[in-house]
Amino acid sequence: MIIVALSQLLPLLGSLLAGVAVIIVRLKAASKPTSLRKIIAPPLGMATGFLMFVVPDTRIPWLWALAAFAVGAVFFAYPLIATSRFEVKDGQIYLKRSKIFVVIIVALLAVRVLLHDVVDAYVTIPQSAGLFFLLAFGMLLPWRLAMWKGYAVVEKQLAGDGASQGAGRAR
Repeated sequence: MIIVALSQLLPLLGSLLAGVAVIIVRLKAASKPTSLRKIIAPPLGMATGFLMFVVPDTRIPWLWALAAFAVGAVFFAYPLIATSRFEVKDGQIYLKRSKIFVVIIVALLAVRVLLHDVVDAYVTIPQSAGLFFLLAFGMLLPWRLAMWKGYAVVEKQLAGDGASQGAGRAR
């Protein structure tokens, strides 16, 4: 009985700790200037997770994979894209803190916890991991691509302002 309770509680605690860690890292990052490297690093790093599909136990039908990615892109990425803005302070580009980010991370965690039993009734635990990975990657990739585009616009404006008004001048 205790082992069963622990087997259900430990993954939940792990997910909660991971979610809290993501929120803390994200909030700390907002206090430092951003760069193109900081924008593209997360999806590149996360892309290594696709190696999980080398293991046959994690494989899922293509339609399920596309659906998971699409749900992430539509329901989770869009609010982040809509609320992610850049600002210039002292000649540096910063990502403005978005309160919706914390809401999205908590919502992802809630979806995972609430759907855990439903998903596990149809797929194995490794397949569930694959589905939720694709959902998260579907959120991250479009969001970061939109950030890249927004960063490029602000960087171009900053370079134009610097050339016309003198380098290092804040907007």
